[in-house]
Amino acid sequence: MQTIDRLDVLRNAVAQLRADGSTVALVPTMGALHEGHLALVREAKRHADHVVASIFVNPAQFGPNEDLDAYPRQLAQDSAMLEAEGVAVLWAPPVSEVYPEGFVTHVSVSVVSADFCGASRPGHFDGVATVVCKLFQQVLPDKAFFGEKDFQQLAVIRAMARDLDLTQPHVSAIHGVPTVREADGLAMSSRNRYLSPANRAAAAVLPRAMKEAIGAIENGAAVAPTLASLEGALLQAGFDSIDYAALAEPDTLARIDALPGGQARLLVAARIGGTRLIDNMVVGG
Repeated sequence: MQTIDRLDVLRNAVAQLRADGSTVALVPTMGALHEGHLALVREAKRHADHVVASIFVNPAQFGPNEDLDAYPRQLAQDSAMLEAEGVAVLWAPPVSEVYPEGFVTHVSVSVVSADFCGASRPGHFDGVATVVCKLFQQVLPDKAFFGEKDFQQLAVIRAMARDLDLTQPHVSAIHGVPTVREADGLAMSSRNRYLSPANRAAAAVLPRAMKEAIGAIENGAAVAPTLASLEGALLQAGFDSIDYAALAEPDTLARIDALPGGQARLLVAARIGGTRLIDNMVVGG
């Protein structure tokens, strides 16, 4: 595996991978890798000849009171994990290579970014869209792979790729990979390491309460009181607050108050012990 931190070297390396007509998949990450990230790599290897993974803690997607400085950085350990999975190139640029002096361009994706995490983290998805747009231009992948755990992020990236003609065919080149979960059902996340043992045990209530709510909705229960019960279960378990718990249309992320004929998504974000956890699950269909 080549580890590269300069854009000109990256472009040469990717060109060499493509020299014999091979295809290239991109797996963007911010490092602090876990089994969920490795699942993206394995899925990418099923769909392309070579995998380029990126590790970049993107300052543009962190707010002024968020954990940019505290975000875990473990490049040597992450690199070893990616090499063991057969990644061809690790793109690990410094901030100055991604956002050079005088950088003034930003990408904003409206509608799908407005609600949920976009409402509680202003500017977050602008930062995500900008860096992913740059990664697509830097690597020029045939396909790209993102976890469904960050479902709103996935919707933002798909909309951006469609609207800016970044991929062809548009949305089908952006692959969403199902959420990887711990044994007790909690979605894997780099932020889970921030949880105290007591909060970690309480956090397992989140996926259980979501499944109970989904079962109720699929059996005809009214959405609003079911979601209120979900929030109550989380607060009773020890969560400090609920940012949102909503049923949404999966493409536009518009909130809905009844299960449609097809699928919907249950989206939840809640805080416990200073850590913000997000999750989503399919409803119906």
